Amino acid sequence: MTSSTVDDEHYMRRALELARCAEAAGEVPVGALIVAGGQVIGQGWNRPIGSSDPTAHAEVVALRDAATALENYRLPGTTLYVTLEPCPMCAGAIIHARVDRVVYAAQDPRAGAAGSVFDLLPSDGRFNHQTACEGGLLAEESAELLRAFFRARR
Repeated sequence: MTSSTVDDEHYMRRALELARCAEAAGEVPVGALIVAGGQVIGQGWNRPIGSSDPTAHAEVVALRDAATALENYRLPGTTLYVTLEPCPMCAGAIIHARVDRVVYAAQDPRAGAAGSVFDLLPSDGRFNHQTACEGGLLAEESAELLRAFFRARR
């Protein structure tokens, strides 16, 4: 395993811990964190129900946290780790924040914007910022967390 692969898995496991925080709060279990220079600078989990905010997806919460920490709405040189493929809203926010790279776990066959349904990530050249994107890291663990959550709700 390369160092990048080991680091990616470490951070994705932390994102899964954040997803469990969402689950404990009765939210869809998705977690996200943003890393720059080997340091977590932002993190979040789904909070749309508890915060009465339809934009409070894990990625957006993590982007807001990182932007506040850096006192800058641009986040170049960062990697965002998220347990579910970003939706179009989150993909747009990621691009506007100038995140360099996204690593996600499970695909979202209903609203994924990194190739499952839409192709916004990786950016296709029509945007003024290009974001690299990789999917599938710890996908089964993340997918099982989501399946278990929705099974319990039915």
